[in-house]
Amino acid sequence: MEYTTQAPVGREAKVATIVSIKYCLYARKSTEQEDKQVLSIDSQIKEMEKMAAADNLEIVTMKRESHSAKEAGQRPVFNEIVEELKAGKYTGILTWAPDRIARNAGDLGRIVDLMDQKKLIEIRTYGQKFMNTPNDKFMLMILGSQAKLENDNKVINVKRGLRTRAAMGLRPSMAPTGYLNSKNKDEKCQVIVDSLRAPIIKEMFEKVANENYSGRKIYKWLKEINFTSKSGKYVTLGNIYRILRMTFYYGVFEYPEGSGEWYTGKHTPIITQELFQAVQAKIQVEKKKAYGREFAFTRMLHCAYCESGITAEEKIKELKDGSSNSHIYYRCTKVKNRDCPNESVKESILIDEMLPIIDTMSLDKTELKQKLEKEVARYALFQTGVLRQDLPQSKKHKDISIKTFAKYMLQHGTLTEQREVLSCIKSRILLRDKKLTVE
Repeated sequence: MEYTTQAPVGREAKVATIVSIKYCLYARKSTEQEDKQVLSIDSQIKEMEKMAAADNLEIVTMKRESHSAKEAGQRPVFNEIVEELKAGKYTGILTWAPDRIARNAGDLGRIVDLMDQKKLIEIRTYGQKFMNTPNDKFMLMILGSQAKLENDNKVINVKRGLRTRAAMGLRPSMAPTGYLNSKNKDEKCQVIVDSLRAPIIKEMFEKVANENYSGRKIYKWLKEINFTSKSGKYVTLGNIYRILRMTFYYGVFEYPEGSGEWYTGKHTPIITQELFQAVQAKIQVEKKKAYGREFAFTRMLHCAYCESGITAEEKIKELKDGSSNSHIYYRCTKVKNRDCPNESVKESILIDEMLPIIDTMSLDKTELKQKLEKEVARYALFQTGVLRQDLPQSKKHKDISIKTFAKYMLQHGTLTEQREVLSCIKSRILLRDKKLTVE
């Protein structure tokens, strides 16, 4: 579309610069279904193309996006449109309604700023047109603010409704494994016992409480009996622990989680509270065994094969002369892949692997520098105060490399000192077949 302006007849003819508007057709459907009455993306595009043809509008690009417009700056396609408007690729936006562009003040402000800068000449919707005039921009801001108000009120109403359901003994979420959501539309949030899976869930609790099954042993047992969730997938180790900690199974639940608000459910419990408490005691013991001791590299390495964490254990071997020898081994936890092929490795090998890596890395030197200065000062005091020796100038800490000191601490320092060194490494470290690599 083109706009021209011409002087009145009888005066010197002056024709203003022709302004040609090229449009971006933008269709957005929120993943949160912000408004169920809004057309689908394909329907929006179809209607906008009809309007463009009727008004002879030039569409140079088409953008589709399925992303919420509630939070500013979080829509990749919208951000792309803003940059292309700044670059002058087009100067108009054709969209179904103003709230398709923005439902928050941040994004709406960016659009109005572009209009002020004359980068955006016109916004066309199905029933309205917004140009760079005070009234049009004011109306655009009003409509955008109205959409935000509707969103905010909807959130408040939904939360109030969910709290009301919780007070009625209905947990406002999907039924956990062992239960099924009622298919009756008049029984929202109500659950019934899953006759196929509930007995297995109960047996899980009994095996932990009475037979000292660990989480990993439960995981292995469930695979052996081919137990799957409602979606047909095997239950992960993380979900097993989540199930074992879920109070819903004995009849109570917290909503929202972490709020401290507890409710008695209307559903039929699968286990007793006493059985649940017994399981929690066993889980705590298992947790202490697993995490009772710190190792230098734990929580700092990841498996290069499956992205799981790396754990460690100390193995003690009794020698013939009555003494003992101990070694610390690191291995993949296999949380994400039970068949992960990564090999276990001695801590001494990891330290040797880490030494050349330190030479190539950028360290956060502040903490190490302070530690180095303290160590040098302590050593200097010992030499001068105890050994009565003068400390040569060349031995002062200014000649000591921070990286040299870091490697020394890693080889000969205490566990705390080793972890201090490793915590200064900001890169991600991966373990693969006894070798370390840095991302």
